[in-house]
Amino acid sequence: MALEGPVTGFAVAVVREDGRWRCDRLADTALTELDTTITELRKLRSTGAVFGLLAVDDEFFVVVRPTPSGVSLLLSDAAAALDYDIAADVLDLLRAEAPDDDDDVVWPAGDLEILADLGMPKAELEVIVNEVELYPDEQLQMIAQRCGFADQFATLLDEL
Repeated sequence: MALEGPVTGFAVAVVREDGRWRCDRLADTALTELDTTITELRKLRSTGAVFGLLAVDDEFFVVVRPTPSGVSLLLSDAAAALDYDIAADVLDLLRAEAPDDDDDVVWPAGDLEILADLGMPKAELEVIVNEVELYPDEQLQMIAQRCGFADQFATLLDEL
């Protein structure tokens, strides 16, 4: 199922603690192993929000947010599951079916309200996901801007 060759992109942990945002790089394995991503995010104990943003191969993004009862997920394009193991893993956890090979419509899978409590309402996140002309890093920058951690996110991306 997976594409041959290395997966490029970035994985970022976003933490809000005492009213302040912090962005840290996650290990590169976070781009290919969903379990690793979830485990690393759970290690970041915080009284505030903790979630991960993954941009994979300029193709799609994933938002991963551990919750006390499990994990909340958003995959920007379910069709990515046809070519990427991490996207297939997201669909597996969501118990959602992958689209057909001939389906060229971009459709998200998961919780579009994943960041609603942080200032990103479902309707706005849906608009960002549907901006197919944008690269995943640009979409994630829009999310960071709306939620209020754009400066921290941009600083980390400049370091990558």
